[in-house]
Amino acid sequence: MRRNLLSGIAAVALAGLAVAQPLPLAAQDTAEAAPLAELVDEVDIPYEQFTLDNGLTVLVHTDRKAPIVGVTTYYRVGSKHEPRGRTGFAHLFEHLMFGGSENVENFDIPLEAAGSTSTNGSTDFDRTNYVEVVPTGALDLALMMESDRMGYLLGAISQEKLDKQRGVVQNEKRQGDNQPYGLSFYAMLEGLFPVGHPYRHSTIGSMADLDAASLSDVRQWFLDNYAPNNVVLSLTGDIDAATARPMVERWFGAIPAGPEVRSVEAPPTTLAAETSREMVDQVPQPRIYRLWTGPALTHPDAEPLDLGMTVLGGLASSRLDNVLVRDEQLATGVSASSYQSEQVSILFAQMDVKPGVDRAQAEKRFDEVIAQMVAEGPTAEELARASTSMVSGEIDSLERVGGFSGKGATLAEGLLYAGSPANYKAQLEAIAAATPQSVTEAMQRWLTRPVYRLAIVPGERTEDGATMGGWGDEATSPAPEPDAKEPMEIERTGPPRDLPTPEPVGPLTFPEVERAKLSNGIPVILARRTAVPKAVISVEFDAGYAADGAAHAGTQSLMMDLLEEGTETRSAVEIAEEQERLGASISTGSSLDTSSVTMNALTANLAPSLTLMADIVRNPAFAETEVQRVRDQRLAAIAQQLSSPGGLASRTLRPLVFGEAHPYGTVGGLGTVPVVEAITPDTLEEEHDRWIRPENAAIYVVGDVTMAEMKPLLEQAFGDWQGTGEAAPAKVLDSATPPAQTRLVVIDRPNSPQSVIYAGRVLPLTGPTPGLEALDLANEVLGNGFLSRINMLIREEKGWSYGARSGVDAPDGPRLFTISTSVQSDRTADSVELILQTAREFADGTKGVDDTEFTRVTDGNIRGLPNRFETNGQVLGAIVENDELGRPDDYYVTLPATYRAIDKAAIDAAARDYLGADDLTIVVVGDRKEIDGQLERLALPTTYLDVDTGVSSAD
Repeated sequence: MRRNLLSGIAAVALAGLAVAQPLPLAAQDTAEAAPLAELVDEVDIPYEQFTLDNGLTVLVHTDRKAPIVGVTTYYRVGSKHEPRGRTGFAHLFEHLMFGGSENVENFDIPLEAAGSTSTNGSTDFDRTNYVEVVPTGALDLALMMESDRMGYLLGAISQEKLDKQRGVVQNEKRQGDNQPYGLSFYAMLEGLFPVGHPYRHSTIGSMADLDAASLSDVRQWFLDNYAPNNVVLSLTGDIDAATARPMVERWFGAIPAGPEVRSVEAPPTTLAAETSREMVDQVPQPRIYRLWTGPALTHPDAEPLDLGMTVLGGLASSRLDNVLVRDEQLATGVSASSYQSEQVSILFAQMDVKPGVDRAQAEKRFDEVIAQMVAEGPTAEELARASTSMVSGEIDSLERVGGFSGKGATLAEGLLYAGSPANYKAQLEAIAAATPQSVTEAMQRWLTRPVYRLAIVPGERTEDGATMGGWGDEATSPAPEPDAKEPMEIERTGPPRDLPTPEPVGPLTFPEVERAKLSNGIPVILARRTAVPKAVISVEFDAGYAADGAAHAGTQSLMMDLLEEGTETRSAVEIAEEQERLGASISTGSSLDTSSVTMNALTANLAPSLTLMADIVRNPAFAETEVQRVRDQRLAAIAQQLSSPGGLASRTLRPLVFGEAHPYGTVGGLGTVPVVEAITPDTLEEEHDRWIRPENAAIYVVGDVTMAEMKPLLEQAFGDWQGTGEAAPAKVLDSATPPAQTRLVVIDRPNSPQSVIYAGRVLPLTGPTPGLEALDLANEVLGNGFLSRINMLIREEKGWSYGARSGVDAPDGPRLFTISTSVQSDRTADSVELILQTAREFADGTKGVDDTEFTRVTDGNIRGLPNRFETNGQVLGAIVENDELGRPDDYYVTLPATYRAIDKAAIDAAARDYLGADDLTIVVVGDRKEIDGQLERLALPTTYLDVDTGVSSAD
């Protein structure tokens, strides 16, 4: 997992902005944003710190905005600490930590029943972390469980658990390897670092090393690394140090200290000479990389380099974007970044060569743009925009107390990597202090060294991801012996301890929803939240890619994409630069039923941000040159989707189950090649006039602004927008669908180590059909969540997949029931059988919902409701969904009572009526050489689709 340089700084910047007391909204249109340095001076995440006698360090930050606490646990051990022959072990051990400890049979069930977010963990080169956000009354339970696996894990580890998690991790590896360009990160590490360098092997490791991991390895890894003195525990949210300390001492105090995690030497490396590598992969277009290693996180050059790489390829107005994508149209996508780890960073620039363009010409210009940036550095204006964008882009994480990028992670990483929980302050100050000269000098120090050139080019994949990711000497050294699975006596290591009972939760507090109308009739729906000085504004239109129909597939979303590519008075570059100066982020897009323009803006700059947003919505230019460029990018995106197994499956299912004549029988928002190729500026102008107009719009606002402040600004931006007075075209959502039938649809994708399974059936329900909460809960039992039956069977019990799920969508029209997973190829048919059996047994009553499942999906959901509305974006999404489905504004406030009225019989009835195994269309994308023989024994009607992916030989 990448650690962003400013991880959690969002939290910080927000506080600074709040204290800075921005100008009144009415005066903002002529105001300039406050200087960055002033904002940084005000930034603060207050915390208290204490250390137990055993060395456990605890950080506590109080945030009372919601009755939840983030529990974030960092262990100072990652893949860089792995010895030769055991690559991937730190990550494998992370998986084992969820398998239960001596006093906790299953780590997920008690916490989810108590209302926790799904528990999660991650491993990178430098550390392993575990996160959950729990109701305040469940904090004692979470601390007990975290302490139990920290101190008393060994008595619960078994060969069976190791083998199952080994299978899960190997399928996680296969799933990543199976993607287009899925082997590129292995190649990056191999080219940048010598054999034996701690950052040389990937966190996922090699298959042979994973096969070799034994119970004795598990035991030793735990004893060597998982001691309290190697841990930082962050508690953030509705908690204070005085309350936290006795709770932490009670549960963690008796765990003995252990050895310190060994330090490793891992300096940045400089190549002796420029090197190149070309990999052939089943991809639609060449992807070109330029790579160097860079300095440690605490090095003075870290922030200047991050800024420089952002100007080069991290902004919408970046050098690479402007030259290669917009002006010369040699590439369909570019990026540049600093991938920062504790002791080194990876500096990279990336380009996807536009189909039809000479690769050598594109690479020449790619290198020239990089060289010019290194030689000349950024302008003051570019640097200001990069700095503002970086800080504003991170602000949103201040809304989150926990998780992988919330305030708990910010504090923990600061202490772990820099010796100070407040290290974010030093990072922000360095960003504010950076100058064009300091950025230029840093780039010249690091990017004038020999470069590693990597190219991924189209063709048949010949390299095997299973053998990649390891130590690097596999060609000359024998692989380690597989786990001999020698019996090992397992004994308890600690006393019995009872799980605390969570305290009751109070009623949900949901922000009040206010409604108004502009003078032209556009509804305005607003909810005020003052936790951060930002606002999210979304202009929603009843359209979506369901408005296309097969004959126009891709038109709606392409039109929405073009809104940001130039207006009658602003060019695409000017739009991008203005957003960056204002610290605003504007996105356009289409879902199935809705097209929207959404902005996340600093309230300090809300008025000018709204002026920009309104221009994008109302006055698109659809210039010929921009249409041609974005159309070519869309064609490349379709090719990318067709090279992905998941993309192939998703494009295939809906036309089969809905029929191409139904608005929902769509291949998705990207559309089809013939339609996209034929789109002209006139086509897009007509599409905009038809759907993007005030009669068809609603404006939603959530953030630190009142209706009295917001309505005049919206009136100024949108109030004089006049439509035709006619209703928008109707989408005929009650069109007939084909008769449902059980069938297999197989798409060949050679050399795939996994098969994607995507099954679905249209339900006799629509999204607005009321009273379907029992169906939502039944779906959670079946497949929606980590603890669901399908996931627990296919992932946790069988080890055939990294994950499996089911879903029931809630659109304006007919609902679609789906089941999806990606499984190892040799278990394709077995997985289909198990999915069908699981759904059938639930629906026919053979295995109705049990008591544990019932408690988890009812009481657990009630307790977990505050977690669902932590951010402005989450609240806005809930309000929009309520309106689309015809729900009252207090729907979520009354939802606990609704859940309490649902009994097991109602959940079983919903499963019986809607979640059975009959009449499912089952799309399978995999290597037919491996799967055809398996699928034949299922004796299901089978169709083999010929999909021209440019890499498939399906017939």
